[in-house]
Amino acid sequence: DSEVPSEVDGILVERRFNIDDIIKVGDIVAVIEVNGEMSSEEKSEIIEETPFAEEVVTELESNIETVKEGTAAPVQDYSSSERFYSPLVKNIAKQEGIPISELDTLQGTGKEGRVTKKDILAHVENRKSGVTIAATKEAAPQLTPEEKAQEEPSVQQPVAAVQTPRQSNQISTVQTVGGGEIIEMTRMGKLIANHMVDSISTSAHVQSFIEVDVTNIVNWRNEMKDAFEQREGEKLTFTPIFIEAIAKALKKYPMMNISVDVDGDKIIKKKNINIGMAAALPDGNLIVPVIKNADQLNMVGMAKVVNDLANRSRNNTLKPDEIQDGTYTVTNVGTFGSIFGTPIINQPQVGILALGAIRKMPAVIETAEGDFIGIRHKMYISHSYDHRVVNGALGSMFAKSVADYLEGWDVNREI
Repeated sequence: DSEVPSEVDGILVERRFNIDDIIKVGDIVAVIEVNGEMSSEEKSEIIEETPFAEEVVTELESNIETVKEGTAAPVQDYSSSERFYSPLVKNIAKQEGIPISELDTLQGTGKEGRVTKKDILAHVENRKSGVTIAATKEAAPQLTPEEKAQEEPSVQQPVAAVQTPRQSNQISTVQTVGGGEIIEMTRMGKLIANHMVDSISTSAHVQSFIEVDVTNIVNWRNEMKDAFEQREGEKLTFTPIFIEAIAKALKKYPMMNISVDVDGDKIIKKKNINIGMAAALPDGNLIVPVIKNADQLNMVGMAKVVNDLANRSRNNTLKPDEIQDGTYTVTNVGTFGSIFGTPIINQPQVGILALGAIRKMPAVIETAEGDFIGIRHKMYISHSYDHRVVNGALGSMFAKSVADYLEGWDVNREI
């Protein structure tokens, strides 16, 4: 689901995986020869497997010699363009007679909008079939002959397959039929879907809900956020406050900081408190970066880690180890206006806490002089837990511990 650029210039001599293969972290995906020449037998083998490989191999072989001499490799002249194009993309464009003006209109799905091999090949295929991809939001899409036929009354409605660019690093096939669309899920979307279904079939989900008065926290943050941002160069959001409360509750109730082994008959008690923070990506998918040893961070450190992980999640620049080894997860459904939710457990963990939207609510306030009605800032927290190993008492006490910590917030706290 991500484009991984080669770290060296050279000749591809072995490709060990195919598209959509599931690869373990650390596996070698390809072998690149950086010195010497490729045998004609090896070259023929690659040419048979890869479109345009003959031209690419020839170009790369010449590039090796020029790189050794410290000069730039000769490529098709697209110097009039301000965009970066890899030698492979330029070579394919050259072979297909794609002018620079046309190449510049392509919407790339690579990092920072770069045109990838997949993008240029999809464009070449569409050129041959008469389908034009809308390169920008302003460009009006052109219909294929099959799609035009759908606009006219007909006994049989054909299905038109169109290659369309997506926000993620995938090219997805969209099929139009009967006035609707069938859109293929992205690679990441399929992984998330399978993970959610597996969780439901694995864990016995139970939920507990608690209303929390966070008026003290709202007032404290309003007083502190400007000075904090000026001093630390970081925004002070509610998220680090909530995660601090969850970390303290996990320390108080360590049997929430566990997992169940694959056989389902052993409990693994975790030493570290690593809290996953569900983050929405621009393409609608989710990713869960992990705050390692969250219980050891002060508020300044927590705010910086939270902001850094959130920003790099949106920019798709997280490292593999930053989304691993979580022991508990929190998701902020209130960001999208939800009052509360019933989140699905992030396996193999046994609990996940959903944070609802903070709202101004009328509430009964108890004082020594009697009760009266006042305006308070309130929210709901929803705790989903695995009833195989967490009973209702523990699940509810854990959520209550989070609520008590938030409601007892010291308005005079300094950071």
